[in-house]
Amino acid sequence: MTIPDYQTLMLPVLALAAAGETRVPLAASRLADELGLSEEEREERLPSGSQRLLHNRIHWAKFYMTKAGLIESPKRGTFLATPAGKALLATRPERIDVETLKQYDQFSTFYKSTGKECAVEEPIAPAEAVIVSATPEEQIDSAGLVLHSALKTELLDRILAQTPTFFEHVIINLLVGMGYGGTHEDTALRLGKSGDGGIDGVIDEDRLGLDRIYVQAKRYASHVSVGRPEVQGFVGSLVGLGASKGVFVTTSSFSKQAVEYAKALQQRVILIDGSRLTDLMVEFGVGVRLSRIVKVMRLDEDFFADED
Repeated sequence: MTIPDYQTLMLPVLALAAAGETRVPLAASRLADELGLSEEEREERLPSGSQRLLHNRIHWAKFYMTKAGLIESPKRGTFLATPAGKALLATRPERIDVETLKQYDQFSTFYKSTGKECAVEEPIAPAEAVIVSATPEEQIDSAGLVLHSALKTELLDRILAQTPTFFEHVIINLLVGMGYGGTHEDTALRLGKSGDGGIDGVIDEDRLGLDRIYVQAKRYASHVSVGRPEVQGFVGSLVGLGASKGVFVTTSSFSKQAVEYAKALQQRVILIDGSRLTDLMVEFGVGVRLSRIVKVMRLDEDFFADED
């Protein structure tokens, strides 16, 4: 039989997640058995050859339901149904799809922010895309936004699953990649070694060390925001050191009061939340690598222009 699309897989994937903590490979094996897929179908891959098609569709079904709050990842590589997910299953739905997920505010917000109104039906399998009102270029751009959002979520999950020391290394690699701190060795000696109250590290702003930037890092879960008191404590440390520049990095977010407080400061204090952190990691190639390049050719109008 044909492998179901990722929306059709949402209901059986959620049912497996409600039965207990699982992983994509295990879920794929169970669903392949239930669907009666042949060995050839189980091994079928995306056109790029990068991943098994069934695994990919389960991943996207899981990702979208995570955005709706129906699935969570208790630890690296695993997923489990949340109380909201189990409550939905208790209603005995015949199908779960994107329209179902839109009933949840957090998914609706995500859906609109990624421009999914113009997206293809199967973002990772363009050969099977359903033609919609959007142009092919719009479909590519929209699918790119969804992939980017998924990557950012995975980056934060992986960082939170690691140690605080690993988080320091993430910041080291990012700052060096952005041109701060000289070399990795020099930066590593400074970051996490200062010992000053409220300061986690000191970074040279340039390779000559003509000015310094003080760093504070907080590895918080997404639901724990950094408030004004913590930013005030960081600023107090800057004042005590006679410093004028600081960067406060967190994997979560900053409260509105914290953001407004930072904007009104005489010191230059930059707040980097989890969303901006992962954007920068992707931009500067920290913790990510190139998966594929989509090459789109256009007609060369100059080539066909009339000769004078």
